[in-house]
Amino acid sequence: MSRLTPDDGVAVVTGAGSGLGRALALRLVALGFDVVGLGRRSAALEETQALTRKRRFHPMALDVGRSGQVRSTFAQIAEAHGPVALLFNNAAVYPRRDFLAETPESFMATVESNLGGMVACSHAALAGMAERGRGRIVNVATFADIAPLPTSSAYAVSKGAARVLTRALVADLGDRFPGIVIGDWMPGMLRTRMGISDGLDPALAARWGVELGLRCEAGLNGAVFEQDREILPPRGLKGRLRDLVLLRAGPRPRLLRPEE
Repeated sequence: MSRLTPDDGVAVVTGAGSGLGRALALRLVALGFDVVGLGRRSAALEETQALTRKRRFHPMALDVGRSGQVRSTFAQIAEAHGPVALLFNNAAVYPRRDFLAETPESFMATVESNLGGMVACSHAALAGMAERGRGRIVNVATFADIAPLPTSSAYAVSKGAARVLTRALVADLGDRFPGIVIGDWMPGMLRTRMGISDGLDPALAARWGVELGLRCEAGLNGAVFEQDREILPPRGLKGRLRDLVLLRAGPRPRLLRPEE
């Protein structure tokens, strides 16, 4: 199994000032990675830094929806911390507005943050990954495009398009750069500001997400995971019969055993 280690380079987590992004950063630091945490609010990033109690978390205030700022920030990361080995595209906004309360400008501002930020960060990270022929990108995704909730039109469209972006990146890069692995991860409903009060503990989800992010196997390119299990594409009758013959019809293995 090909795995990323701290020797491969720095990890970048967007939206690292709270919620899942903070939990991902803390987990990576605990495993020995230098982590650059990106987010709009410097104070929130500094709170994340204080929680690490180590000097491996490096806060950098940034609005990922501004592509020019993203380019210059990733250039600074490379100069100060070395190559980016792992990128978690986690940052997102969820304004919760009915479509009639939106304006075209407010709608597209959400798209700029959620989709445009993922495009800008992925493009900036991939430049160095392509030179080295190795890297990992995990796009934090949702089912919002399949079953949009009320007052979530801009969020649903932007997050759904982000899932298309993952497939498009794999189509463009998969054959040429098998050592660069890109995929979607849906952590589920979390107990965060954007989530629900009785949702999953972000720290638990982060354990799954980081384990997935450290796996840099070509077979995971384009894979979609929900929580700690892979979601397989629909199978026809012949495919299901083949799975039975090859004893592949059971549940997919979990990313981590319960005791881990």
